[in-house]
Amino acid sequence: MTEIILASGSPRRRELLSSLGIDFQVIPADVDEQIDSSKELSSEIERLSFKKAMAVFKDHPEALVIGSDTIVCINGDVLGKPHSEEEAVAMLKELSGKTHQVITAVTILSKEESETFSSSSDVLFQKMTDDEIMEYVKTGEPMDKAGSYAIQGYGSRFIKGIRGDYYSIVGFPISEVYERLKKYL
Repeated sequence: MTEIILASGSPRRRELLSSLGIDFQVIPADVDEQIDSSKELSSEIERLSFKKAMAVFKDHPEALVIGSDTIVCINGDVLGKPHSEEEAVAMLKELSGKTHQVITAVTILSKEESETFSSSSDVLFQKMTDDEIMEYVKTGEPMDKAGSYAIQGYGSRFIKGIRGDYYSIVGFPISEVYERLKKYL
């Protein structure tokens, strides 16, 4: 069987891919993750997932490499990972009481072919008080998450509803990944 490599250091992606019961190794891609927010966001995030997969594939050309990335956006603005608690607070205030989009892209790259796809979901946040925001930021959870929250963690208490794939919001649309991986397994 072909070696499978996840080109991501995300523990959430690692956990979700593990749920498929397949053997794989993790080699995080070291790439510039800047996106051009003036371009279509799903195309940009797909480009970034391909870039991550290719960065690992070039050193492992016999492997099947899976690259992925997730963005959170509201009103066309991309909310990345916060660089400070103040930035996390500002992002959470922006999301409070509103619906935003989460787009996750995945690239599956082998020597035979490459396929890239994205999954977009809507997330509706409850209205959050300033105290709730500060308490949440103090947990530390928002500090390494796009949009400053984790739907599967403490942040779940603020999620009023979703439309789309929950696992895509977590950062890896596992059902679609599984469907596309079947031909390789």
